[in-house]
Amino acid sequence: MEEWILLALAPVFLALIALEAWYWRKRRPGQYSLRDTLSNAALALMHQASDAIAWLLVIGLYYAVYAHRLFDLPASVWTIAALFVAQDFFYYWFHRASHRVRWLWASHVTHHSSERLNLSTAFRQSLTYPISGMWVFWLPLAWIGFEPKHIVAVVAINLAFQFFVHTEAVGKLGWLEKVFNTPSHHRVHHARNPRYIDRNYAGVLIVWDKLFGTYVEEDAATPCEYGIVGQIRSHNPIRLTFHEWIAMFADAWRARGLRGALGQLFGPPERSLAHLERVRE
Repeated sequence: MEEWILLALAPVFLALIALEAWYWRKRRPGQYSLRDTLSNAALALMHQASDAIAWLLVIGLYYAVYAHRLFDLPASVWTIAALFVAQDFFYYWFHRASHRVRWLWASHVTHHSSERLNLSTAFRQSLTYPISGMWVFWLPLAWIGFEPKHIVAVVAINLAFQFFVHTEAVGKLGWLEKVFNTPSHHRVHHARNPRYIDRNYAGVLIVWDKLFGTYVEEDAATPCEYGIVGQIRSHNPIRLTFHEWIAMFADAWRARGLRGALGQLFGPPERSLAHLERVRE
């Protein structure tokens, strides 16, 4: 169901990308790059294929958990609204973990690896999310009592919303900034400036960042610099997908002892041996 929702919205996404590219054509010619955009598109197709396979493999597990649910929650406006908020809450923790646990970062780094931020960047996803365990974060929703098919649909809606915040063409949005994730909030999230890095993990609601101390407001005095620490200079979708997995396993192999190896696999990304070597230099 997730794939069908996103596919149904694909014409809207593509039309808005074309409109944004036209908007920036003379204002900021470098905002779009053909190679970067094609790379984003290839990564999106690879991600969608792996995601479809992953849901086929794990949906049975969701129904197994659902069979032992805490509550019976028949579909209604109120239960779907509750599911939307609950899923967004769990998305916040998935997203935060994806920046603080290297095993998860190995997938998520692909999304952050572009030095541009435009609507096509939303397509820049990794096919390895099922391996890193993204689907695990929604399992508690089934245990609470939300039906798995509804969980999958709400996950898709959450991800679809996030397409619209990947842009520099929209400024701050007044009172909406207090409640929702906006382009301004998400520009901060994609920035690698020390002030901004690992902030604003919101999916739809920015309130989680404000509650849990990870919110930072975009400051015009500190323009966002996009990309990742230790920037990878490539448009090859395969390299963009697997470069951090390769580096992570290499660091785990070089680490001293089991504890050191586990630290490389599941510790914060900045503890990677390559990063520490750069710091010493």
